[in-house]
Amino acid sequence: MIGKLTGRVDYRAADHVLLDVNGVGYTVHCSERTLAALPHAGEMAALYTELLVREDLLQLFGFLTLYEREWHRLLISVQGIGAKASMAILGTLGAEGIARAIAIGDWGAVKAAPGVGPKIAQRVVNELKDKAPATMALGGTVHEALGDATVQVIETTAPATPRPVSSASAQAEALSALQNLGYAPSEAASAVATAAGEAPEAETSALIRAALRLLAPKE
Repeated sequence: MIGKLTGRVDYRAADHVLLDVNGVGYTVHCSERTLAALPHAGEMAALYTELLVREDLLQLFGFLTLYEREWHRLLISVQGIGAKASMAILGTLGAEGIARAIAIGDWGAVKAAPGVGPKIAQRVVNELKDKAPATMALGGTVHEALGDATVQVIETTAPATPRPVSSASAQAEALSALQNLGYAPSEAASAVATAAGEAPEAETSALIRAALRLLAPKE
């Protein structure tokens, strides 16, 4: 399986990029968000990939981070969500956005993706709500493995609107801390996601404090 491609951007289309890897051109389908973050034609880029294999079709899908690819894999495990729908959801919300939407049960945010109706959006939230904490926890491990080089690529090429890459790691660390304190994965994930939504650039300690306030018994 092709897991990662590094090469020169030949051209970008509406839904894919042609990546020249040592003279071999690979067509890699990407979300709008990923395409917008890629460098201009003639510059080098790296994408983590997922290969879709069908009887009459082979397609590569590309992601800026391993964390994004993990969410793609989770999304396509839902009945009715194919690769195209997953790209639409990730393009609209981003990996951290879909993590937050599922953690707090916000199927309306999922429905905002082009081509995703209310029934499918509700199914995504219902089927993935128990899996979201484990995938969110991968965020810290993934970003630690990628190191500073990936952060630099994102910061220099991504538009200003997406959240900072470091927040995925902070959320993962906060989630782990809350689970160590005895909170259930689902309630911990919901609290962390809500706290991160209110303060996207918050560091781990701030997220933990905010999440604990949300989890505190209401009088």
